[in-house]
Amino acid sequence: MNIAEEIRCLCREKNAIIMAHYYQRPEIQDIADFVGDSLALAQVAAKTDADIIVMCGVHFMAETAKILCPDKKVLIPAPEAGCSLADSCKAADLAAWKAAHPDHMVVSYVNTSAAVKALTDVVVTSSNALKIVKQLPEDKPILFGPDQNLGGYINRMTGRKMELWNGGCHVHARFSEEALLALKEQYPNAKVLAHPECKQSILQHADIIGSTQALLNYAKAHPEHKSFLVVTESGILHEMQKACPEVEFIAVPAVMDDMTICQCNECEYMRMCALENLYNCLRDEIGEIIVDEAIAKDAIRPIQRMLEMS
Repeated sequence: MNIAEEIRCLCREKNAIIMAHYYQRPEIQDIADFVGDSLALAQVAAKTDADIIVMCGVHFMAETAKILCPDKKVLIPAPEAGCSLADSCKAADLAAWKAAHPDHMVVSYVNTSAAVKALTDVVVTSSNALKIVKQLPEDKPILFGPDQNLGGYINRMTGRKMELWNGGCHVHARFSEEALLALKEQYPNAKVLAHPECKQSILQHADIIGSTQALLNYAKAHPEHKSFLVVTESGILHEMQKACPEVEFIAVPAVMDDMTICQCNECEYMRMCALENLYNCLRDEIGEIIVDEAIAKDAIRPIQRMLEMS
């Protein structure tokens, strides 16, 4: 057997489910039982009857699965896979911000640690953030974090004036407006699909703004469009191309820290999961996620509220 077949055999033997985010390597997406965005991963984790959940994603995703499934073993093939957005908001700093605004409710993006979620009133994802904020009382002031670009987009769409945490995703923050405009000239009939974690300078050129799932759904629902410029982590192009083989999907370049242009904007943390460490993780049941019981007890409430409001 090859390694992929061995992984599938281990899943059957151990009653394990492999869950993968759209930003994972193509071979990881292909071997997973379920591929989705953060909201879909949380929804599936909450309902699975598997004994073991293997989360092919970054650390906060595995933490969320463990909070939702405290009686299941949750493993992550790359425990060192962090998130620049989650790292930008520490629990102690959020607690101080919250204490300085005692009349505000806290809305936190799912890209946060369990400890931050424990200080939150409701968690949101890019799929449901706009929908959930629209359901909150208009006279209730809100602290939104940690993604200021997503928060700014929601403010513009709703007319709210949420206070925004100064954080961002390093992948979505580095897309090049100049490169996007050049591609629009090169592909004048292409529609621009953009994630709301991008800066406003990028979003102003988008035809469709949405989560990875929403962007994929749009492409699938509109076969009349033969080309798309995609402004999100390039891992989603694998599923887009599988779903729409006759369509051309072009990844918009990014400006890197050394000012070079990267033709394929990838999250290095998402790429840490490979078939080899997935196999080792499942075979030896290593990389287990443990969440402090007190933190998990407080963190489950805003997550459940998100699922109910979605």
